[in-house]
Order: sequence, then structure tokens, then C-alpha cells
Amino acid sequence: MGRKIAITGMGIISSIGRNVEENYDSLVASRPGISEIEFLETRHRGELKVGEIKISNEGLISELGLSEDNNYARTTLLGIKAAHEAVQHAGIKDLNAYRTGLISSTSVGGMDVTEKYFYDYENQPDKQKYIAAHDAGHSSLVIAEVLGLKGLVSTISTACSSAANAIMMGAKLISSGVLDRVIVGGTDGLSKFTLNGFKTLMIVTDSYNTPFDNDRKGLNLGEAAAFLVLESEEVVKKENKKVLAYLSGYGNANDAHHQTASSEEGTGAYLAMEKALKVSGLNKKDINYINAHGTATPNNDLSEGMAMIRIFGEENVPEFSSTKAFTGHTLAAAAAIEAVYSILAINNGVIFPNLNFKTPMEEFDLIPVTTVKFKEMNHVLSNSFGFGGNCSTLIFSKS
Repeated sequence: MGRKIAITGMGIISSIGRNVEENYDSLVASRPGISEIEFLETRHRGELKVGEIKISNEGLISELGLSEDNNYARTTLLGIKAAHEAVQHAGIKDLNAYRTGLISSTSVGGMDVTEKYFYDYENQPDKQKYIAAHDAGHSSLVIAEVLGLKGLVSTISTACSSAANAIMMGAKLISSGVLDRVIVGGTDGLSKFTLNGFKTLMIVTDSYNTPFDNDRKGLNLGEAAAFLVLESEEVVKKENKKVLAYLSGYGNANDAHHQTASSEEGTGAYLAMEKALKVSGLNKKDINYINAHGTATPNNDLSEGMAMIRIFGEENVPEFSSTKAFTGHTLAAAAAIEAVYSILAINNGVIFPNLNFKTPMEEFDLIPVTTVKFKEMNHVLSNSFGFGGNCSTLIFSKS
């Protein structure tokens, strides 16, 4: 892949924890964060369960020490929290000492505030400041501003593969010599728009999501943010930095099948995994664990399962699980939080369980790992597939 891409820091906030340590503790304790809706103002309270982070926007603003006179959406606040932890975790004292960029991703953007104040704009001028927050790039610019970053800032929005593509873009900027260090990841808060939209698509369950189960009914939406710090090998050596893992492979492909559904044969997923393996230079048998996209929707789990079989062969699919039964589907943040989980899996030699699984799918004989399992791991493959057929795969390797 050319230059080695080192991961030196990571930060996360999700429904199972407000930092990396809390997320890990919940994963190994098989403690999910799917719950009743408490903060989101919606008619679906008491009807649908979500992966909601149990802190209000006002609570986040106070915790982060931000001015109360702002126009920040929940997506932005979660992103600030996770990005700040990642920078601290990487031990960065001067963010601009090297050529540094931020590639953030989001699907929801500022919809939670713009949908809230939409009918107030004309008669309440003080609410008009929230209009600017709607734009997906607003959260990225605010995160960079709060961090004090003066370098390149960009935003990616490719639905549920967004953060994987942000991580890929950051890696390519380092590999090509454009930047020395890139903060990469994604952030999405819950909003009425997304909850209603996914419900209209009839892919939301009224219970707990059950990835890869034959009787799966759909997903639980979630909210989260996570960021990684990618650094060049030159910076790592110069600063004598600890490397958490390496991003050894990545691939992106389009299923070109349907606006929201994946093809039953999983062509996009297959091509993304194939490309990631080629970039990494690894053999298929080198992959120790797959953190599957595993949304628990009828279409996704069938498509992804078929793609894994096409790549590895039905008898040789590596051990796999979906962690979305813990967090819900966090949209643009999904690939970023699962990148953190993949690195935690490598560093702690553990496979996190596929919760709620009971009945194998009738289409194939793939069984996910359902209890915490400790084993030596060198290479973890993580899948993320988005609407519009945008499929991305990342491979993380032991340092």
C-alpha cells in the first residue's frame, strides 16, 4: 500500500459509553445500549427503541465547556467529544506542528436542530442561526475550529459507509505525501427525519435488532461519533509514538443495484472486500475476524453473508459478528465506531459477541460468534455498506 498508515489515537461516544474505555467495558460485558427514547422529541417514544446517548445537548455543551450561545447540532457536539478524545489519546500537543487535516463524515448533519426550529425561522429571528447548522460540512468546520486545526478540512457523506470513506481518504492523503497526519471519522445524532425515514422504508424493528438471525425484523437506529488519528510512519518515528494498529487495506465499490437495497449476491460488498485484501497484500486466511456491517435487515444480512461466502468460501469464512446489536445503526458514524471496535479487538485479543442471535439463516450455514471470545488476532476486516450501493471495507492490522 506504499507508506504505512499508523493509527495513534482514537475517541468515541456511543450509547454504550462516552469514551473508549467505557465502550470496551460494555462490549466485553455484553451490555447493549438499545433503550427507550428519552431525549429525541418524536411521536415514536414508547414505540421504537434506539441506541440513544443518555445526555442532552445542553449537558454536552456544559461537559465540553462550550459557549451556550452557539448553533451547534447534536451531530457536531458528539463529534467534538470524540475528536477531542482521539487527539488527546494520540498525545498530540501541537495539532499544527505537522501538515494535519480533518476528514469528517455525517448523514444527519444538523437536522435535529433545523427540523426543530423550521417553523420558527420567519417569526423568530434568533432561531435563524440554526439554518447554517443544517449543512453537513458545518459540523466538520466546527470540530476543526474547536480543536484549533488550521489545515485541510473536508466532509464525506456516502450514507452508512461515510466514515469508512473518510478513513480511506485520510489514508490516501498520507500515502500520497499530501498530509502527515489526518483526524478521520464520523458523527451522527438522532433526528426525527432519519427515524421517520427508516420507518417508512419498513426496515426498523419495534424490538431489539438481531443481526444474521433468520427471524430478523430490522434495525434499531443509534447515534454516535468516533475518530481515529492517522499518522505517517515518518511522524511516528520522529515522535517515537505508540502505534495502536495499522490501516493495512481498504476498498470501495458500488453495488449499482438499487437506491437503498443491496444485491442478493452482494456484488458491491464482494468487490470492496476483494479490493481491500489486494491493497493489504494479505491472504484471505490471514483475516482473523470480520466486524460485519450486520444491520439486521433482511436484505443486508443476506447480501453480506453471500459476499463473505463468495470471498472466503462457505467453509472458510472467518469468525464474524455484528456489534450493531450493542449500539444500533449509527449511520455515518458506524464505520468509525466499528473501526475503534476492530482496533480494540486486535489490542485485546477478543471477538465481541453478536447479541440476540438464535436461529441460523436458511440461505446459508454461517453462524456469528455469540459470546465473548478471546483469541490472538493480527488482522481484522470491517465492512460498511451504504444506501446508493456505496460499499467500503477496511482492514486493520496489529502493530
